[in-house]
Amino acid sequence: MSDSISEPPYDRVWNFSAGPSTLPVSVLEEVQRDLLNYKGHGMSVLEMSHRSKIYGQIISEAEATLRRVLSVPDNYSIIFLQGGGTGEFAASYLNLFASTAVREKQRKLGRQLSCDYLVTGSWSKGGLQEVQRLGGKPNVVLNGVVSAESGNVAYNSLPPVSEWKLGKPEETAFVYYCENETIHGVETPSDLVVDAVDPSVPIICDMSSNMLSRPVDIKRFGAIVAGAQKNMGPAGVTIAIVRKDLLERDDDPEAIRNLPSVLDWLYFDRTGSMPHTPPTFSIYVCGLVFKWVEKQGIEALYELREARSSLVYGEIDAHPEFFRGGVDTRYRSAMNIVFNLPTPELEAKFIAEAAEHNMVQLKGHRSLGGIRISLYNAVPLDGAKKFVSFMKQFYTQNHQ
Repeated sequence: MSDSISEPPYDRVWNFSAGPSTLPVSVLEEVQRDLLNYKGHGMSVLEMSHRSKIYGQIISEAEATLRRVLSVPDNYSIIFLQGGGTGEFAASYLNLFASTAVREKQRKLGRQLSCDYLVTGSWSKGGLQEVQRLGGKPNVVLNGVVSAESGNVAYNSLPPVSEWKLGKPEETAFVYYCENETIHGVETPSDLVVDAVDPSVPIICDMSSNMLSRPVDIKRFGAIVAGAQKNMGPAGVTIAIVRKDLLERDDDPEAIRNLPSVLDWLYFDRTGSMPHTPPTFSIYVCGLVFKWVEKQGIEALYELREARSSLVYGEIDAHPEFFRGGVDTRYRSAMNIVFNLPTPELEAKFIAEAAEHNMVQLKGHRSLGGIRISLYNAVPLDGAKKFVSFMKQFYTQNHQ
């Protein structure tokens, strides 16, 4: 291991978890300082009423900071929710079909609108399955790629846009995709999707695992949903950024008959994200992370994400017979890098020896196995350098 690489403070490990994930140390330090007595108010945020003036300031400031960081236009609402990305599988479908815009479009068509789904991995597949379960009419625009070797569907690339099966705009309620698939290590460039979709059709994007890692042109989306536990804070809070015209409803009770209040974006938006007790502490920590992102600068964090991932992919590409990546280089995730070694035994040895070098949470998802390193915002460049140094050492000692 290189002596020039700084180790984490406080005897902490290099935490490469896919989520919940590592948080900025400065944020944790501030949480620690204020845990017993928040800013001299005599109580912890953990104990604070969500109806108090103090907490009202905390949640308002969190929203305002996120709006500045992402340059969220005024005609978009920022809503703090619960239920994770999985909850938003249902919420996205149910809220869009409750909106005046979609209902009027459906009345004009005279039959049920379809929903376009780009299936690029496990999470977008989960969104598709949820809308099927709810009685929706999904149109599968793409479903990974067909392997030339096995003939099976593989989630390691995307077909050319010319082969996408987008629905007719007048027959489509929305387009849904997950921008970064944490399990398969596939990241879909947002411009690829938004440039292909007719502007009249709102795009719903799950950005749970790459939110705040690069600038986003919010106005090109109908809604963005994201669980916080990757780049934005601790588990327990989900954020939706929704164009306000998609929150408009008529007075017909049928519009929301099948929409539970806990998934209702408008219900939360009208009450400042607090129709009931929100995940107060998680939102508070998210607010601190938003301030940290603002201080770092989102352009700088984008440069950092590219530098980190380039180091790891560079080592994979240097020894492809040993570090077997498999994901199309055009769509390799900068957040979650997945690869296999020649044998399961070598993978187990890699993970065990990495832990001896203070690097943890490297086991691939249970559905795929292999190795997965997650490089979220709070992982400094030295974390990627340390990992690559270990890769080099492991290769030298184990390749044949």
